[in-house]
Amino acid sequence: MDVNLVTVLVILAVTASRTSETLFPGAFNCCMKISDEIPKGILRRVERFEIQKADGLCHLEAVILYIEGRKFCVNPWIRKVKKWMKKNKHKIPPKKTHGRHQRRTKIIKRKQKKQ
Repeated sequence: MDVNLVTVLVILAVTASRTSETLFPGAFNCCMKISDEIPKGILRRVERFEIQKADGLCHLEAVILYIEGRKFCVNPWIRKVKKWMKKNKHKIPPKKTHGRHQRRTKIIKRKQKKQ
């Protein structure tokens, strides 16, 4: 293959991957591996958590624990994690809405004046 063609293909691949991560930041945030064990010390330091479902782009069910800016993926079926999640429901971030709400318009029938 021509060296220029290979260079162009590499540049296009890098550009496409960066653009897709910028346009769809949540789409590439899936856990690929999950831990089946978790120390209690980690659960005490969790700032927030999210539940990843096995649908769409993500192929594993997981609980994502955020500690000091890092994320840890753990098995959602661990008894210790289930118990901790019930106790700490307030640490689930609110669901983000797209900010656009369809307004219902009210049709007002106006009375015509008789002349």
